[in-house]
Amino acid sequence: MILRDKHIVLGVTGGIAAYKAVEVASRLVKAGAQVDVVMTPAATQFIGALSFQAITGRPVSVEMFALLRETDIAHVSLAHRADLLIIAPLTANTLAKLAHGLADNLLTATALDTRAPLLLAPAMETGMWDNPLTQANLARLRETRDVTVVGPAEGRLASGVVGVGRMAEPAEIVDAARWVLGRTGPLRGRRIVVTAGGTREPLDPLRVLTNRSSGRMGVALAFAARDAGAEVILIHTPGVPPVPWGAKAVVVETAQEIRDAVLNAIATADALVMAAAVADYRPAQVAGQKIKKTTEPLILPLERTPDILAEVAARRAEWPRLRVVIGFAAETERLVENARDKLQRKRLELIVANDARAAMGWRCKWWR
Repeated sequence: MILRDKHIVLGVTGGIAAYKAVEVASRLVKAGAQVDVVMTPAATQFIGALSFQAITGRPVSVEMFALLRETDIAHVSLAHRADLLIIAPLTANTLAKLAHGLADNLLTATALDTRAPLLLAPAMETGMWDNPLTQANLARLRETRDVTVVGPAEGRLASGVVGVGRMAEPAEIVDAARWVLGRTGPLRGRRIVVTAGGTREPLDPLRVLTNRSSGRMGVALAFAARDAGAEVILIHTPGVPPVPWGAKAVVVETAQEIRDAVLNAIATADALVMAAAVADYRPAQVAGQKIKKTTEPLILPLERTPDILAEVAARRAEWPRLRVVIGFAAETERLVENARDKLQRKRLELIVANDARAAMGWRCKWWR
């Protein structure tokens, strides 16, 4: 929702990664943004303007002195309407021009005139990226403009070598755009801790006791908090979906590790959203070697894991900044009764009760 009805100028410069910018434009349009593409003359050597026009449904601007609606000067009109200027890919040449205020093509003129934030996705050979001049240009730009840089990533480059300089993936660029546009949202200045995923309690060096949690719900809540302007700390187990761009990710595996990470994070947090599926029990002893299969039944003594929400409730006075704690209850019976009981025992401000028996998705209710 954060991108809906936003006017975004997508600048495309002359690099082999220009073909990826088509997917960036597509993702922005699907999210509801109005996208105007500005290409440098060099970019047209790598991809045609028609590809972008077909995706955005809007004319593509290339010429410096082209007119919009017969009267508007292109770079002025685009610069003043923009909520965000994305340049992907950003070459070393265009980065140098931006840093020194040059305006020798439509894109650099638009960038110089706009007061919208800049989101830059560099793409160049490793030697060019590592060059002190390039890094100095980037530092100079950051000192003078509202600039966010996503990437570059490490991977195979146009020259065939592997190194840092590959343009960030379109999904990451669009997610970074959501972060930029959401910074002034209603949760600006708030720090939210979210947990996600199912814990894995080791049984032996190869096996774990775990649950069916995918982590999708917790990650979605982290995205929502991030889009509303919050600073997000996402404490998650391995294998969850991609985490929000701009969020601090803390990877944990066991209930004890989640407990330690949560207590550390909430010391400066305004809210805790405990969406992770934390195991209630763990093996009392972890075998040092793989447990071999035999003809005898296997008996596994279990012990309780830390009750994180109960500990937070008991120590709540230690964290005066922590104003909201939200819990989750996945139940197979007595959904309402069990959830309300947990709400009261754990002294929660809100609880979300999920019916784990639902075959087609999880039915969800909440109380406060």
